[in-house]
Amino acid sequence: MSERAGAALAPMPALLRAERLSKNFYDGDREIRVLRGLDFEAGTGERIAIVGQSGVGKSTLLHVLGSLEPPSGGKVYFDGQDLFALDPNALARFRNRMLGFVFQFHYLLADFTALENVMMPGMIARMPAPEIRARAAEMLEMVGLGDKFERRPAELSGGEQQRVAVARAVVMRPRLVLADEPTGNLDPHTADEVHQLFTRLNHELGVTLVVATHNERLTQVMGRILRLRDGRLFEEPVR
Repeated sequence: MSERAGAALAPMPALLRAERLSKNFYDGDREIRVLRGLDFEAGTGERIAIVGQSGVGKSTLLHVLGSLEPPSGGKVYFDGQDLFALDPNALARFRNRMLGFVFQFHYLLADFTALENVMMPGMIARMPAPEIRARAAEMLEMVGLGDKFERRPAELSGGEQQRVAVARAVVMRPRLVLADEPTGNLDPHTADEVHQLFTRLNHELGVTLVVATHNERLTQVMGRILRLRDGRLFEEPVR
């Protein structure tokens, strides 16, 4: 992968690193090679946009980087730890505590309030209820939903639902957030609000952001742009 523009700056330590990453799928006897020996690095506190045509494998790449799917070949390291060398329980703990994931669809639990949805990762981790409730309330305040704690998803707008999903992704104070087309279902104004929210989370919480997106406006608030093409990543200038 090419060096970033502004090489005079001291490089940030790699928080997330992939080496010679490959991912293949099979359609009957036909092999479909999605990722082809791909290399990737994200430094602590970076904001990275991954762009590319539909179907090129952006979601697949995020799923492998986030340990949701195993690679067909290559390694993924988080803070020097080979993720796929971990046993299933350790890998689940990693995803719960170190990683936040924001999908295009918010996947909120319909029968639970906004506050309860945001509390869910802490409940899974068996944190004390008062602590995770306080954290969830803090995150909802941060995303501008301090007055919507008791609303259920059906009582929230699409943009509000996605803000709840973002709050849920960061409630455990992860070091890394992966977002897959997080504004794909939002109108332009609401999408801009989510863009600003991501930038704020990066600045205030020091979260490393890796976002797969088609949204040109979102790419322009990111620090780096990487294009996925032919199974590899190519750096592009931020305009």
